[in-house]
Amino acid sequence: MKMHKITVIGLGYVGLPLASEFAKKYPVIGFDINTLRVTELQQGIDKTLEVESEELQKVLVDTNTTQKGLYITNTPEDLAASNVFIITVPTPTDSLNKPVFTPLIKASETVAKVLKKGDIVIYESTVYPGVTEDICVPILEEQSGLKFNTDFFAGYSPERINPGDKKHTVTKILKVTSGSTPEIATVIDDLYKSIITAGTHKASSIKVAEAAKVIENSQRDINIAFVNELSKIFRILDIDTKAVLEAAGTKWNFINFTPGLVGGHCIGVDPYYLAQKAIESGYNPEIILAGRKMNDSMGSYVAQETVKLMINKGATIKGAKALVLGITFKENCPDIRNSRVIDIIKELETYHVDVDVFDPWASSEEVKHEYGFDLLCSKTEISDNYDAIILAVSHNEFLKIDIEKLKSPIGVIFDVKSLLPKEMVNGRL
Repeated sequence: MKMHKITVIGLGYVGLPLASEFAKKYPVIGFDINTLRVTELQQGIDKTLEVESEELQKVLVDTNTTQKGLYITNTPEDLAASNVFIITVPTPTDSLNKPVFTPLIKASETVAKVLKKGDIVIYESTVYPGVTEDICVPILEEQSGLKFNTDFFAGYSPERINPGDKKHTVTKILKVTSGSTPEIATVIDDLYKSIITAGTHKASSIKVAEAAKVIENSQRDINIAFVNELSKIFRILDIDTKAVLEAAGTKWNFINFTPGLVGGHCIGVDPYYLAQKAIESGYNPEIILAGRKMNDSMGSYVAQETVKLMINKGATIKGAKALVLGITFKENCPDIRNSRVIDIIKELETYHVDVDVFDPWASSEEVKHEYGFDLLCSKTEISDNYDAIILAVSHNEFLKIDIEKLKSPIGVIFDVKSLLPKEMVNGRL
């Protein structure tokens, strides 16, 4: 069999770690349309922090050769010699929570222009069942002039990257694979097996693999929605949710989830893809959408509960000062995509509260571009005498801040993630 020469399209949180691992064994081209991102990666700098600079520099090569190594480019013509194309672009939703396939379509068009007989195109982006064969493959056929499953082949292997997780890295997470024919499914499975030490699971079809991915995060979303609802109930009953979950967790088959904000590029988005396909097929997905509604309500709920605590302490709400600690979608990670902390901030602003936001992990430029406000860049910029402090993200660095000293004599602390001791805070989920 001919040697694999791989192109990975999309060098974000998913694509770069994958490309780096493949580059240890194969010639790999990493392609991205973001010029700044390409320039930084060519210098061995990964601002997502998913690949260490030393590790990245070990696999980087300066020329597009047939030797193993990673060649970074934003020039589509450089992809022509590849015979395996792996697409790892984002699949977001719009303001109405409907799937946006533009990045996937554009990536398919890029591949189609260089597609040759015998080539394989593998999709890793999260989609609903049928997208690979019903939306992407027709683009590949039309723009390449080649025939699917005769001239070229396709596969789907859902990404399972957990941003910021240094334990469950790409090679240590079992990989689901699939292919458009039984033979190609085996080729794709063997390809991933060559780098995934955790092993692979070859699904029976592309649609099965697509469905498996989209329900993984939908299941987590629903479970988190359940404990978020419990948190709302227990706050009314004046019962500590964390204590309840710890007690219930002593049962051997209790599934441990904790309340909080649900954002990011996966859990807060993927259920809408499955819901959209269900609706198109004539079924109204009640539980999936109920879970989404609950989780999307939590940011404004935290803000409203904080305002109630402030009122009980005698604070004047209009013109009050609040500090929000954290803007990334999860702890100890620089990823701000689809962060629901913004819901807390916007809700506080409806009460005319002045809000400062500090996050040592986030990029101030990215926050300004994405959310339109200026981030406090260091601890020295944090003021004091805050009427409310909301610990929204449980970064380790926040344990080193004397939060008590930052609040006013009647100030309140709301701990979204129960990071702080119970006696130190006025409210938590």
